[in-house]
Amino acid sequence: MTLSRMFSPCAIGALARRAAAGTVAALIGAAALPGPAAAADYPERPVRLVVFSGIGGSADRTARAMSTFLPDALGAPVVVVNKKGAGSRIGAEYMLAQPSDGYTVGFSAISPYLATTILVGGAKYSLDDFAFINGQWTDWDIVAVNKDTPYKTLPELLEAIRTKPKQVKVSLVFGSSGHLTTLLLLEAAGIPRENLNLVNYDGGGTARAAVAGGQVDFTIIAGEGSEGVRDFVRPLAVVRKDRVKQWDAPPINEALSPMGIKVPIVLGSMRGMVVSAKLKADHPDRYQKLVDAYEKALADKDVQKFLARSSIGGDWLGPEETTARVKEMAEVFAKYKDVMK
Repeated sequence: MTLSRMFSPCAIGALARRAAAGTVAALIGAAALPGPAAAADYPERPVRLVVFSGIGGSADRTARAMSTFLPDALGAPVVVVNKKGAGSRIGAEYMLAQPSDGYTVGFSAISPYLATTILVGGAKYSLDDFAFINGQWTDWDIVAVNKDTPYKTLPELLEAIRTKPKQVKVSLVFGSSGHLTTLLLLEAAGIPRENLNLVNYDGGGTARAAVAGGQVDFTIIAGEGSEGVRDFVRPLAVVRKDRVKQWDAPPINEALSPMGIKVPIVLGSMRGMVVSAKLKADHPDRYQKLVDAYEKALADKDVQKFLARSSIGGDWLGPEETTARVKEMAEVFAKYKDVMK
């Protein structure tokens, strides 16, 4: 997805002006300092924001938006780099392998992907290897079919999976909340998982594009992050306890009521910033500067207006609350990890 598809021309111009201003300010500031002082002043060069997924997904959109506003608060340019694959494991491993000096920062759907890559994705790291800065945008999932499919209700879709083995395709991101909900649906309905043709994607953007383009029949994916495919899909349910104004669809267990079954409500992705725990331990001042810069950026009313116009969340939870929520969701996925294997 190109930048012009994500933002309006006016927004792009504003982003460019702010990014340029941040870059110039950082360069002037560094040049004005004598050598030893400049070396001690963090950051004195661009900070890389590593996205653990591909271009165009919700985490990528959020990271690119914040990379425009963070330089003003941080005092240095912020450059986005995508490292996709293995349900965010590739990006996480890459970030942890870099020097813990504050110049490589991660941005991802930090929950549930970091937990699921540990539980079922073969990752060798643990949650204790990470220090969380902020969970900016927590979403909830929708069950959505391509608009040209015949399925009008969730029971109709499940019945097709039951009676037409391997003919119904779903786009999933491995280790996501949508992945778990899909498997829980099959289990609750007594449908063998091999009946469903699961097609894995590296990020939400490509998974959405697959259902929008008709390459697959349905997906279960973040609802607020799916505005871009609204005209191409039909929502059958929201994975929530209540209805929402964004999508005209019943809560998932209400949609399942004709079948007499229920599934657990699995919270959607939390997108936000993370660094290595080693950075926090070795350079607590640099870690705190990243925390302060992020909080300052989100406190800006113009930033919040831009995020709202772009359908991007803008919450400030802070490190403690973010960490608590990541670990809470990790416990939920640990409970159902056998379903995902």
